[in-house]
Amino acid sequence: MRRLLTGYAMRFNRRHKRHGQLFQNRYKSIICQEDIYLKELVRYIHLNPLRAKIVADISGLNRYKYSGHSVLMGKRDCDWQETKYVLSYFGKSILKGRENYYSYVKEGMDQGRRPELVGGGLIRSLGGWSEARKLRLKGQDRMKGDERILGDGDFVMDVLSEANERMDRRYELKSQGYTIEKLEQRVLGLYQIEREELYSKSRQKVRAEARSVFCYWAVRELGVEGTHMAKRLNMSQPGVAYAVGKGEKIVKDNNFQMIE
Repeated sequence: MRRLLTGYAMRFNRRHKRHGQLFQNRYKSIICQEDIYLKELVRYIHLNPLRAKIVADISGLNRYKYSGHSVLMGKRDCDWQETKYVLSYFGKSILKGRENYYSYVKEGMDQGRRPELVGGGLIRSLGGWSEARKLRLKGQDRMKGDERILGDGDFVMDVLSEANERMDRRYELKSQGYTIEKLEQRVLGLYQIEREELYSKSRQKVRAEARSVFCYWAVRELGVEGTHMAKRLNMSQPGVAYAVGKGEKIVKDNNFQMIE
């Protein structure tokens, strides 16, 4: 996202003969505890144009083309936006889901800004910001939270624990001398192929699977950046991301072990 937004800002500035910052803030993404927060988060995000007074009312929001709300309402098509999954949270059929979703959005129009919906971990499970402030005044504010995670206390702790475990494993692997070159040799031995075959663009099953496993272990286990893998394998970044997901399934289905 950083590369995308920086490239767009530079092109925009050249085209319009301007300088400086184009976007107010950096792109931000958060991990969301789906079963509790997805509906509220979808509503909160889609009401942004109304809160910012970009559109005058809910009718204007229904037709606003720069928001996913209009797609969920069936007013506009967008191939890459998932609608059935979101609407399934509101009803068993698309029609009923859309009807209930619309009512749900309207109910939230007067709620204004909601800091607890932009991350912050345990804030909501504590009972909101007022309760969190009370604990802070009592000197009890050292509870685990993270603005990158939206969920209840247990969810936040689980995510952070998993992240720490992954980081510890990466340090352990590196301390054992596990480099990307060593990982490459492991994949070549596992699939009994030559290095040229791993780096070819062939879609032959064995070679394609080997590349996917290589990408998965490199990115998820060693912490190698996707951009580095894209350059190394002469692939696109989305291609590496797809390979990582595919590689994860292959490793789990076959019970492959990175360390022999």
